[in-house]
Amino acid sequence: MKGWVTTGMKRAYITTIVTALLVVAVFSLVYSVWDGTARVDALKVGFIYENDESTPYTYNFMLAQEALEASLPGRVRVYTHTNVPEDESDDALHALVQDGCSIIFTNNYSDQILEAARRYPDVQFCQTSYNAGNHDDCPDNYHTFNGAIYQARYVSGIAAGLKLRDLIDNRVIDADGALVGYIGAYPSVEVISGYTAFLLGVRSVAPEATMRVRYTYAWSSYNREKAGTRALIDEGCVVIGQHTDTIGPAMACEEAKGLHPVIHVGYNQSMVDIAPSTSLISTRVNWAPYVVGAVEALLEGREIEKNVSGAVFGNDICAGFDHGWVELTELNLQLAPYGVQEKLNKAIDALRRGTLEVFKGDYVGVDPEDPNDTIDLRQGYRENAGSSWPTFHYLLKDVITVED
Repeated sequence: MKGWVTTGMKRAYITTIVTALLVVAVFSLVYSVWDGTARVDALKVGFIYENDESTPYTYNFMLAQEALEASLPGRVRVYTHTNVPEDESDDALHALVQDGCSIIFTNNYSDQILEAARRYPDVQFCQTSYNAGNHDDCPDNYHTFNGAIYQARYVSGIAAGLKLRDLIDNRVIDADGALVGYIGAYPSVEVISGYTAFLLGVRSVAPEATMRVRYTYAWSSYNREKAGTRALIDEGCVVIGQHTDTIGPAMACEEAKGLHPVIHVGYNQSMVDIAPSTSLISTRVNWAPYVVGAVEALLEGREIEKNVSGAVFGNDICAGFDHGWVELTELNLQLAPYGVQEKLNKAIDALRRGTLEVFKGDYVGVDPEDPNDTIDLRQGYRENAGSSWPTFHYLLKDVITVED
């Protein structure tokens, strides 16, 4: 009897232990499915970044990755490569394909993205617009996208222009001292379109303003950007705008604030914390609507261009304030004159409704590469009319000067 009881007790213990282990296993499986770590249907998504989060340009693009993971918890698994030079994208692209990524996003301008799309037809490649995706020779799995940033630059120009108007009206500066400086990376169409829109915004409220432009011939060079900005400030520029990737211009403005009034308008992120006494506002592209929409399209078995809101040109998409693709950062109320935010909101609303035409006025534009190619802006010019890549490439005669 004693032996039988002992054997039975052992069997009971074994049964209990096995049951407990099964319960733990089931609980672990349920929990892992619940928190998304073991979802077999998780879509693998790749990101290739030109820089890292230390540069505003890439930091801003990384916000789209964060939005994606927050919007689709457990449904995506993200793989990233940072600090990938444009001409060295191929290795990162191949690695992400080998990792099993079904879709890859990149914020660099490499031709290698299009080449990879041809080489890997089962993977979707999405590139911030460099070569527009509506070209006939682009494969179906190659996509481009961009925000209509000229809209945000125009509105930020209104903010800067109102500050200029305030300085002139209060006799802090003379009307002939309404100089706007601009640091651009290259004399590319993208940069020219942007600083033209910015100046037109400034001149909509401060018609005395003229612009001086300096190029750094690098997208991301803190030292060149800072040195070029300082040169513009030394020439008397009161407003500084930028189309470069670092905080160099903001730092230069903050350090030079004692020379004369200096106002900075940034790009990709708010720079008020970097330059609290000179940074007025910044513009940024909000990449999240496209990135999230493109991934949702794959998860739902739909075409990307049918699942993302915006103006579609083949495999290319563009949108502005109307779909939340471009934004202004918070206005620095310590610098802005009273009533500025209301005027900015009014302009944004007009752009959303399509009732405000940015590239229009009593101006003549001249192609810097071909003086015989001119445009009369009294007739207006519609930017991003056929692609997400900007096309306005003219210098406004008598009001914009490019310096060496």
